[in-house]
Amino acid sequence: MEKITTDMLMGDIVRGYEGAIEALEECGMGCVGCPASQAEPLYQAAEVHGLDADKIAAVLNEKLGLA
Repeated sequence: MEKITTDMLMGDIVRGYEGAIEALEECGMGCVGCPASQAEPLYQAAEVHGLDADKIAAVLNEKLGLA
């Protein structure tokens, strides 16, 4: 599988990576179920929540075994 990057769409991440929803929620991204977030890249969704997209991508890749 391809490593998750900050420019990937949230919808692609949650649909394409098993365990991504739980990992995102652990990072403080409670928006994963919001229809509007599905078309946003990870960096924009993180920005809305005041979070660091690079850190979130790193956590996702680590937790999903892509690091």
